[in-house]
Amino acid sequence: MNEQHNTLINELVNFLNGKGAHVSFAEAVEGLSAELRGKTPDNMPYSIWQLVEHIRIAQWDMLEFSRDAGHQSPNWPDEYWPEEAEPASDDAWNQSLSQIENDLNEFISLLKNADNIYEPFAHGSGQNLLREALQIGDHTAYHTGEILAIRRMLGAWK
Repeated sequence: MNEQHNTLINELVNFLNGKGAHVSFAEAVEGLSAELRGKTPDNMPYSIWQLVEHIRIAQWDMLEFSRDAGHQSPNWPDEYWPEEAEPASDDAWNQSLSQIENDLNEFISLLKNADNIYEPFAHGSGQNLLREALQIGDHTAYHTGEILAIRRMLGAWK
């Protein structure tokens, strides 16, 4: 691979890991007390738990779409958003966070090992690995901002 390609991959990895001009997902959920995970402030449609689960489901879907031509995405929007406002347990919370981290690492591995991030997938409608990387990063950053806004409303952010 050439130097420009390596530079792009490194920048995408930094973007996906939330390194840059804003708070990362991991930082946004770090230290959040269990009693606040399911709180939905006035005039907000979701709790932090629902946002975390939505990030997990959407990122998993984009990862699987990127590596498996036979992948079937969940039905939009119902299967991308949990109905429950709070996690069933600390284990459910921790499992969700763990899957987000693991799936992100899997996607980064795909990205680093791809021969051509611009080549459209044989399945889909023109998507490629670069597009999926940008979509994962953008989607996670957007909802991370919402998590921070909710934490501020709940008095649980600096």
